[in-house]
Amino acid sequence: MSLFPEIRLIPVSRLTQGSKWRVQAMRSYSAPQLLWITRGQGRITVGGVTRGYGSHNAIFIPAHTMHSFEVTSQVYGTAVMFSAGSDTDLPETPHHLRIRDGMVQGEFTILLESLQRELEGRKPAAKRAIQHHAGLISVWLERRIADAEETITTPESARRLAAGFAALVEKEFRTDKSVSGYAATLGVTPTHLTRVCKQTCGRTASELLSERKISEARRLLADTRAPVNQIATALGYASPAYFTRVFHDRTGQSPLTFRRAV
Repeated sequence: MSLFPEIRLIPVSRLTQGSKWRVQAMRSYSAPQLLWITRGQGRITVGGVTRGYGSHNAIFIPAHTMHSFEVTSQVYGTAVMFSAGSDTDLPETPHHLRIRDGMVQGEFTILLESLQRELEGRKPAAKRAIQHHAGLISVWLERRIADAEETITTPESARRLAAGFAALVEKEFRTDKSVSGYAATLGVTPTHLTRVCKQTCGRTASELLSERKISEARRLLADTRAPVNQIATALGYASPAYFTRVFHDRTGQSPLTFRRAV
């Protein structure tokens, strides 16, 4: 366990080592994170909206926000992982910022390097210094959000609905609730919800829901010894046989084969 659990810095290249599915599948974390991409490009889905990312992009993802991250070996950067109980002031909504000013890019690089030195060292008052560095990172982020130009072309109403659906899925994906049920809760038709999800992230509503369930199934299979039938029940599947069929359709493996492989 880290001596300084308030914040961690993880190279983006390490996020996929050994378990690429943990990054590319729909999932959420119990703590906020800030992705700082310094080289490479790809696509990232946050809160039901997919956007391309490139060099010098800062992507803030609040805790318990459904997301998936397309990353290759050509992508470099740092993931700033805050703690779930951090006192650092951070935004409550996702943000995707394209940092074009070289001085601002350098400013953030210096912040990360200074924080890394404190994390690696054993200097007096290191814990307090780390907390202050985390605060400076949050200030940098807040200022960049204030300076940001609006570059999202998706209509605001579509983004709100997609974000609402993603947030609702994150809360209730362990139940047997269907897309029709989610649409009813959101006050729209299943057809409209599916059309909006397709527009905002290139996936249908049912694909997003299924991806989130299967992502959690993979995590439970890899990280726990829970029986397959127990996992099926915990995720709201009608039966273990149906869960096995859906899992195989999404991953190309049976749950037990996947568990043995990892």
